[in-house]
Amino acid sequence: MLAPAHLAAQIAPAAAAPAATPDNMLHLDLSTGGRVTIQLYPDIAPAHVDRIKTLARQGFYNGVVFHRVIDGFMAQTGDPTGTGQGGSELPDLKAEFNKLPHLRGTVSMARTNEPDTANSQFFICFQPRFSLDNKYTVFGRVVSGMQYVDAIERGEPPASPSKVIQASIASDNITPPLVAAPQIMTD
Repeated sequence: MLAPAHLAAQIAPAAAAPAATPDNMLHLDLSTGGRVTIQLYPDIAPAHVDRIKTLARQGFYNGVVFHRVIDGFMAQTGDPTGTGQGGSELPDLKAEFNKLPHLRGTVSMARTNEPDTANSQFFICFQPRFSLDNKYTVFGRVVSGMQYVDAIERGEPPASPSKVIQASIASDNITPPLVAAPQIMTD
């Protein structure tokens, strides 16, 4: 069955995403129990992808919590203060708004009300949110491990926030950290 024309126009750009290569795959090892792999789109948002890769390679995201997690919407991270007010010491980025839709698993840069204020914070969509299209820079999409994103603790801020244990670029061949399995109480 074909999608209606208005939906096909929103979905078609996602099919035009560049081919996945290890240098354009971001791994997020989460405290929720596993590894999330995100395909980055350097042809669509080059400055944002470069920033994410730079910060991941510096260890900037390691240990950073998901400070804003809205059920049915998105999970936001990338603030070392855990308040939603912080960022990296690098300058803010000029917006690279694009035609990619905010679908389930879309990864996009967070910003203030001003378009050129993205720095280090980003969010992962739990569900489609087309109202964000062309207003936030989409720079990637989850290609595996979405179940670990779904398990992120909800809240603004969460009472017991989930965190990025380690962020890395696939081509750097960083081994996932050992994550303890949840304890099961027995009598």
